[in-house]
Amino acid sequence: MRHIEADLLVVGGNESAVAAAVQAARLGVKRVVLVSDIAMLGGQFSAEGVGNVDEWTTVNGKRTRFPRSGMFLEVARAIEETNQRKYGKAEPANSFCAWLTVEPREAARIFEELVAPQVASGRLRIERGWEPVKVELAGNRVAGVNFTKDNTLLEVRARVTIDASDWGDVIQLSGAKWSAGPDAKARFGEPSAPEQITESNRREMNPLTWCVVVRGSTKENIIPEPPGFDPRRYFGCSRETRTNFLATGWPKGVLFMNVPAFADTTHPGGPYSPPVNIYTHRRLVDAAHQQLPPEREALFFNWPPQDYPLDVWPKSVADALDATEPGASKKNLVALTPAQRRIVFENAKRHSLGLLHHVQKLEPRFRRLELTDEFGTPDRLPPKPYVREGLRLEALTMLREQDLRTPHNEPRWAKFMPDDAVFGFQFNIDFHPTRRQFLGDDPAAPWATIHTATRNWSTHTDRGMFPLRGLVPVERDGLLGAGKNIGVSSVVQSALRLHGQMMLCGQASATVAWLCLNDGVQPRELATNPQRVRDVQRTLVRGNGGPGVLLWPYHDLPPEHAAFEAINLLSVAGMWKPDGDSVFFQPDREFSADEWSALLARLPDAAREKLKAVAAPKTRTEAARTAWSALAQ
Repeated sequence: MRHIEADLLVVGGNESAVAAAVQAARLGVKRVVLVSDIAMLGGQFSAEGVGNVDEWTTVNGKRTRFPRSGMFLEVARAIEETNQRKYGKAEPANSFCAWLTVEPREAARIFEELVAPQVASGRLRIERGWEPVKVELAGNRVAGVNFTKDNTLLEVRARVTIDASDWGDVIQLSGAKWSAGPDAKARFGEPSAPEQITESNRREMNPLTWCVVVRGSTKENIIPEPPGFDPRRYFGCSRETRTNFLATGWPKGVLFMNVPAFADTTHPGGPYSPPVNIYTHRRLVDAAHQQLPPEREALFFNWPPQDYPLDVWPKSVADALDATEPGASKKNLVALTPAQRRIVFENAKRHSLGLLHHVQKLEPRFRRLELTDEFGTPDRLPPKPYVREGLRLEALTMLREQDLRTPHNEPRWAKFMPDDAVFGFQFNIDFHPTRRQFLGDDPAAPWATIHTATRNWSTHTDRGMFPLRGLVPVERDGLLGAGKNIGVSSVVQSALRLHGQMMLCGQASATVAWLCLNDGVQPRELATNPQRVRDVQRTLVRGNGGPGVLLWPYHDLPPEHAAFEAINLLSVAGMWKPDGDSVFFQPDREFSADEWSALLARLPDAAREKLKAVAAPKTRTEAARTAWSALAQ
């Protein structure tokens, strides 16, 4: 057994884990150890192959980017600089789903460059290729984690551990409370929750997808049929296959994409402008319209009929799972062992390769695309699936659907704006097809994906903030959640899973860990101490080696703005009252004497006393900075 002593252990290699490790090292934690189960760092950006970065929101009736901040802004800038250098454009994709796109190999390089200074400083150590097998407890505190690789054991003892793994392995092994699958309506009273949890829905989760990343080729080829291929599984993937789809006898409710497979477009209206089609849906580099060689073309397939539902397994998968352990096929994916999950993953890979094979036979222009070799895997696929939903930590605060849901088409302020906010966010409640429908109800037959009435991609949300308490277990000490292992309901996790959100989540968790280590307190104690919560928020807003983190999600308040710190901290403290019908701060707007008087009335007595002789500031920026200066002294 190898043994390592650490102040902070971060488990996972995804974007949230890396952000946590880098943030802690930047803040001065002396011994940070990051343990990943694979070599490639970066999660969705790289190892999961999701190079289209989802970040849209709606403002003034148009889709636009949600404000970037924190370490996500840092990475986004590095991506844009890379694209500018390689292609002469920061946004070379002309993609339907994103402005910001990155090729997996470039994303992996960017994340290696992100960790490199901290590794060189000696504050960060990275161990790759290890799977957690045991958690050591000291009373109620997580004191260490044991990992295995190639019949070797690694023990990491740490004062605080952050679980940012894909499936919450440390949380499970520690005995901390967690859940997976849908929450019954009685749990949180959510409008979209099922009345009861039954055998038909208990394993229902947002599906995973094994992305297929391809590049342009100078010659035509069709990849071989993957084992188990059946074209009937893909008849619903595009308009060209409608006749076959309808003639096959699929039942009502199966997802049918009535769009062309290929369209030659630059999406002149920007992302999310028609026409929708498989080819440009998740394009990474548009070589055809930029006079680049065809082999520079890059895109990946993440098409809804490619999704892999997790509710009921195909017969071959169920049989293979049960062969490892009686009843394993009835378990939630989260509760399976890593070896059992790999059985599921192999079938998901074949399903994705089947889609590529199908569209190559359908449309000749797809034949000039070949699987990329940049992952270094034998099958040329990403080493990880795209994980939309995993384990949910039972935390001190659980974010619920009614906290975020809105009847408006355009986001405003959420009903619940916590005073211990650690980052702002907004994304629709977005479920890809969560159920699998077998042809003729035969689990050995071809299957298609199906949306349900309450789990789909059309439920609107307001702009919200994630609470610090949502990172903290209700009972375990020495442990924090990050990534998708946080205090949310299943419904909310569908809106809180994007690249940027997950990076900010890791950054926030590490900031909490840093202050716990500095002050010698446990996360549960820190979460109930208002002054320490303010210290965490102030540290996040200031950035410490990178852009500050946006807490109150104004649309027009970038980290470099003069009022960024003041207005974020005044707003979360309830002293600054945002306009109820606008997501804009409007920094240059005139600030009246009446508004100044109202702001002073909300300040503590000591700060108000300092400002009683100060003339009313002329603008909102001046007002925020003046008030914050009096508070901070």
